[in-house]
Amino acid sequence: MRDSYLGTFKIIKLVGKNAVEVKLTKTFSRKHPVFLIILVKPYHQTDENTFPKRKEVPSPGKVVEEDSPGPVKRIPNNRKIKNNRKDHRHYLVRLKGHAAEK
Repeated sequence: MRDSYLGTFKIIKLVGKNAVEVKLTKTFSRKHPVFLIILVKPYHQTDENTFPKRKEVPSPGKVVEEDSPGPVKRIPNNRKIKNNRKDHRHYLVRLKGHAAEK
């Protein structure tokens, strides 16, 4: 089951009458930061007295991201693969500070 709502994001500005721009975390950096107002709701912290056994799930903004592989040194090769009539590209990437595997 997926969460209905994700994260606690700061609203930067109102975009028109029906949308807001939010400050996204690195986890969501590839997403468009503008959302319809009907998709946004205020954050309320869990009240421990009302719900003593409820555990608060950390928002994706609080999740520690895995270490990135590092900066790219160069891309020496790539190949095109057909899968379900669609072309996909695979890239061989050399990272700075990493030796090439043999």
